[in-house]
Amino acid sequence: MATPTKPPKSQDSDKASNFSERDGKFVENMIKGRIAETLVEELFLHLNYSVYRFGMENTIPGIMEQLRGVENDVTYTIRRMPDFVVQNKKTGEVFFIEVKFRKSETFELKDAGEDYPYENCHFVVVSKKHIKCATYKELKEGKAVTPTSKNYLGSRKEFELDKEVIIQFCDFAVKFFSVVE
Repeated sequence: MATPTKPPKSQDSDKASNFSERDGKFVENMIKGRIAETLVEELFLHLNYSVYRFGMENTIPGIMEQLRGVENDVTYTIRRMPDFVVQNKKTGEVFFIEVKFRKSETFELKDAGEDYPYENCHFVVVSKKHIKCATYKELKEGKAVTPTSKNYLGSRKEFELDKEVIIQFCDFAVKFFSVVE
């Protein structure tokens, strides 16, 4: 009779981690952000937009390591590059999109930064329940994304989006983020 092999260690096993708690949280947040970005990317693609990955990690791969510890106007601007450039195929209109996952469903000016360099950017905030949106200009005017705000992505007139499709993608968000702490 063959000797049973030992099952691989579960990622849930306590104390057996290669990460410090801080590093583990960083990686976990990075994964949540990438899931939210993919959700928004697929949403815009489904709604017949051209979608181009734009952020620092896509436009200048590998630069993150090179810029570690370097602080000036250029590095500040590079680090804050929006995640996407999306283009409406019908109208040709182009938009910067920065995607944020927020369990709290809250995003305000201080989260973007008072001196955010892409003033014409739209912040798409994905939470466990909704996909909302606010422009940098709106944030500067004191508006914010909150659990009670009505700034749903489907209500943005500039995008001309199908609310039913957005509801389907909100259902995906609920599914993917339902266990997120």
